[in-house]
Amino acid sequence: MARKTKEEAAATRDRILDAAEQLFAEHGVSRTTLQHIATAAGVTRGAIYWHFDDKVALFNAMLERVIMPLESALVQLDTEDPLRDLREYMLAGLRKTVQDERARRVFEIAALKMEFVGELEAARVRRHQCLQTWMERSEERIKCAAERGELREGVVPRAVALTMWSLAEGLIRSWLFEQAFDLVEVGTQAVDAQINGLRR
Repeated sequence: MARKTKEEAAATRDRILDAAEQLFAEHGVSRTTLQHIATAAGVTRGAIYWHFDDKVALFNAMLERVIMPLESALVQLDTEDPLRDLREYMLAGLRKTVQDERARRVFEIAALKMEFVGELEAARVRRHQCLQTWMERSEERIKCAAERGELREGVVPRAVALTMWSLAEGLIRSWLFEQAFDLVEVGTQAVDAQINGLRR
């Protein structure tokens, strides 16, 4: 019986998170109240407080249950083709955005439907950590390509790594506004143009 109760509690928690995610995406974080979430989830506010201390804790739990698009790209490939690795980092993030509905929705909430202030700063901190990891791994791959004589003269690895991040994040944000273009197809063209511009 206790096991069933634990499973029911987990199901209720997920239902609350699903409702919050949907409402945050539709109305923004600040305009969504706990009562809105309770109604959408079919629970009482007391049930929300049983699982989460407040809206901030609920928001953070929503963030924690997904891997964001550009986080998913951060697999260390370390192949013998460092520019190919860099290309794969970027395209993996674009593909994740298109294919993973939950990751896309949470990225949209964190990027476009909230303010990075006060207690909701967790999203800004997470983005900063992801950027730092991206910079370290991408810069390492770019330096490796330079050591192999594959880059044209004057390439600055740190600047290239930041440009690549900005390109990928900018493409995702632009696509989220209207989805007026094929993110993977156009993204591949943009990424290839950038990488080809680096080659000797």
